[in-house]
Amino acid sequence: MISVYLPAKDWNRILERATYSAILTTMQEESHLKQIPLFTSLTAEHLADLATKLGTRNYKAGETIFHKDDPGSVLYVIKGGQVKIATASAEGDEVILAILTDGDFFGELSLLDESPRSASAIAMAPTQAMVLQRKDFVDFLTRYPEIVGDILAALSRRLRGTDSLVEDVIFLDLPARLAKRLLQLANTHGIKTQEGLEINLKLTQQDIADLVGATRVAVNKQLRLYQKMGVINLSRNRIIITRPEDLQRRVY
Repeated sequence: MISVYLPAKDWNRILERATYSAILTTMQEESHLKQIPLFTSLTAEHLADLATKLGTRNYKAGETIFHKDDPGSVLYVIKGGQVKIATASAEGDEVILAILTDGDFFGELSLLDESPRSASAIAMAPTQAMVLQRKDFVDFLTRYPEIVGDILAALSRRLRGTDSLVEDVIFLDLPARLAKRLLQLANTHGIKTQEGLEINLKLTQQDIADLVGATRVAVNKQLRLYQKMGVINLSRNRIIITRPEDLQRRVY
């Protein structure tokens, strides 16, 4: 074993740098937390407390974060990236229930009822997520009940979204379902460009098919038809809605 001697002043300098680095990291986490809708009602003191309990995990594109029926013990908050919440039939056909991006959270349902995961979560792009263990999550809700309303509101939106997805599959044909889903994605993830409203997500045609409950071939055909009609523009895996009013008319 090799021992290294350092004067006391050098050790103090190292400790000061380590302490400064830890403080800086915590401040950066607090600053990021302020921008997340789930935590906007919290004070600076609450955010500082929360930052000490959060961990960080990184996922590659295509990596499964958790599978359906896995035990649930962690809440995830997306710091950067893109995640799909999906379920699959016995035949392996996938249905995407939601696509989440920066600031969105998921995994809270299993933490509340202690049941297995109700769906799978898969990174669609390189993703970094902040994680909160169940014990800390429950303790946090107990200490800061003002956040409970935000979580219940998010759960309500997702349940309504699932109900809407089921109704759409039953009552709407593919052109209407596709038009509706494109407009929803543009509303939540759209950015304005000179050409129109671009859906700022990394999506394959299979992803879109899984969002509307159809085959990739059928979705490809309908997308090309919409492009021919001039209501959307397809370019390099980008979807730009050029005439949203006309696309809206296709929903009904």
